[in-house]
Amino acid sequence: MTSWLLRVSCALLLGLASLATQAVPRFEDVRQAYTSSEALLLDRRGEPIERLRVDASVRRGDWVPLAAISPALRHALVLSEDRRFYEHSGVDWRAVGAAAWANLWNTRTRGASTLTMQLAGLVDDDWRHTTGGRSVTQKLGQALMATRLEQGWRKDQILEAYLNLVPFRGELVGIDALARTLFGKAPHGLDDVESAIAAALVRAPNAPAAQVSRRACGVLHAMQAEATDCTALDLQATAALARRAWPAGEGIAPHVARRLLAGRPGGARITSTLDAGLQRLALQTLQQHVKELSGQHVEDGAVVVLDNASGEVLAWVGSTGDLSDAAQVDMAASRRQPGSTLKPFLYAEAIAEKRLTAASLLHDSPAHLQTASGMYIPQNYDRQFKGWVSVRTALASSLNVPAVRAGAMVTPDTLARQLDALGLNLREPGGYYGYSLALGSAEVTLADLTNAYRALANLGRVAPIAFTPGPRPRATQALDTGAAFIVGDILSDPEARAATFGTDSLLATRFWSAVKTGTSKDMRDNWAVGFSRRYTVGVWVGNAGGAAMWDVSGTSGAAPVWAALMKQLHAHTPSRPPAPPPGVVRAAVRFGEGLEAARSEWFLKDTQQPLFAIDTEAGDARPDWAGGLKDIKNATVPARITAPQDGVILALDPDIPPARQRLQLAAEAGGAPASSLRWWIGAREVGRGAQADWLPWPGRHVLQLRDAQGRVLDERRLEVRGALPKPSARPPA
Repeated sequence: MTSWLLRVSCALLLGLASLATQAVPRFEDVRQAYTSSEALLLDRRGEPIERLRVDASVRRGDWVPLAAISPALRHALVLSEDRRFYEHSGVDWRAVGAAAWANLWNTRTRGASTLTMQLAGLVDDDWRHTTGGRSVTQKLGQALMATRLEQGWRKDQILEAYLNLVPFRGELVGIDALARTLFGKAPHGLDDVESAIAAALVRAPNAPAAQVSRRACGVLHAMQAEATDCTALDLQATAALARRAWPAGEGIAPHVARRLLAGRPGGARITSTLDAGLQRLALQTLQQHVKELSGQHVEDGAVVVLDNASGEVLAWVGSTGDLSDAAQVDMAASRRQPGSTLKPFLYAEAIAEKRLTAASLLHDSPAHLQTASGMYIPQNYDRQFKGWVSVRTALASSLNVPAVRAGAMVTPDTLARQLDALGLNLREPGGYYGYSLALGSAEVTLADLTNAYRALANLGRVAPIAFTPGPRPRATQALDTGAAFIVGDILSDPEARAATFGTDSLLATRFWSAVKTGTSKDMRDNWAVGFSRRYTVGVWVGNAGGAAMWDVSGTSGAAPVWAALMKQLHAHTPSRPPAPPPGVVRAAVRFGEGLEAARSEWFLKDTQQPLFAIDTEAGDARPDWAGGLKDIKNATVPARITAPQDGVILALDPDIPPARQRLQLAAEAGGAPASSLRWWIGAREVGRGAQADWLPWPGRHVLQLRDAQGRVLDERRLEVRGALPKPSARPPA
């Protein structure tokens, strides 16, 4: 007996000495040190819009105030773990005596550890329970720590801290994680049965469902005065323990959350530029519309809304959520074919180079264009041709053949460089896509495309988008200011798009806006991208897996979502046409042969003319422009090589006769006579005129187009691979 008392006394002295060196933490310090395993994304006004798990080792939710925890749970916990919680001062000496007596006689007991003593082990690792149990020193230290906690903390603070720090089951720590994971509700919503199950888990966190059910039944009996039927409790406990109702992410902006919260510590709160109301509207509008299109084999979509002035992302919806089989894929940042939505940039470049004006005539008729991969024959959406049309009509009505003809003037390489300058970041040079680049054969992201349209709204100035508040990089001029203005004016003209879309389509808003739709090959992607004075909105619908949609048009696919968002954005905010920039003039024009109605048209300075007609009809009306220009079709712009494309690689076949392996060289003369053009490869002249045939030979070559005086007008680099053809080779059968 003396030996036992000596050991206890020594342990007590050691515990007192250890505790004396430690400061008892304050409640405020413990609460402040608490970190959730989740990070929060806030909107621009501080409203939480997405929660993302960033700590994989544990699952903790938010710290929950005691007032926000179910009274039933508080009651169940006290009955289960510490019936005299509100009576003792940290240590329940009555329970200690009962436990000692039971241990003396080897009798099972509920133990003497109070909630305060358990809390001491949760806030200080020295007193924490281990798999081997606590030593005598730890038990005494824990008791002393509990006494000191009771001296500095209120009972409600002790209970609040305990419920937020106690491990419940597996990785679940704290009442917020438990309630949301096992019961799918907030802590204040737990009923008596759920509270009894939660209290049972405190004693045996990882016990089998049957054991948890038996203990929960006992707790429930203690909670309710009347007789309690526990028949259904076993089923409820089993279902709760199997449930994982709390996903790793929760909210309305999962893709932005992963972008901004990845790598952040638990408890981080990041303020974004998103507008919670607009984000919610964009998500709901997209989901509702895709549901309506489900019968047409559509399940995915994406939305991006930008502030024109700052580039701030106001809404970013990367998927349709539960409607999609690829909800985790951010389709706003995925590359897809944009279809006709690239046409505005093509025409802007042609206008900037003074190859075309908004009133210039292009022939909408069957076209056969030779490319390195064979003959390219573009078609319009309705497979019909409208003859001679103005650029305004061709762009607004999204006619394909005129766009390809304009692309041949600009050249795919020049167009590709323009698109890259706008931030579209094509994966290949223009020659890779050829003339089909004018119709959107390259792949771009919705985010990049929307920002490129924002550049149109800002008269050609481009700058990166932003997800968080802060300083912005200076914008750069990527498009000619006047050309951007003219293209924006065309895209805002409902009369010009009437040939394809009618005069009362969804694209015609009650306020000033400019918009373009697009559909990719085989109807795999549908787009609507446009802007007002203040906002730019981009919408994509399709299928993440690449499957084709059924009978989805430019106005039935993405356009309804675009129109709904634009309407809401301008419900109380006007949008008026922008003022013309310097260098842009307005002039009256008329068209020959009744091609189009007379109108007032915008021009780059010195490119205007009063009459646009075919052949000789316009000859007498052409004014003398500065620089001697006579006609927009024959303006003194530099001559250019149109074929072959820059960087093309040719392969020779020695079994094919040389005459069958001639490469056709083609050029656009511009304002120069075609007869003055000369074709040179190295130090050798290989042809004259706008077209020539060249017998290629192996090696890397620089093809130059020169004038009669030997000045280089344009050049292309190409490579020829393979052996020289056999002289005796016969034509293939």
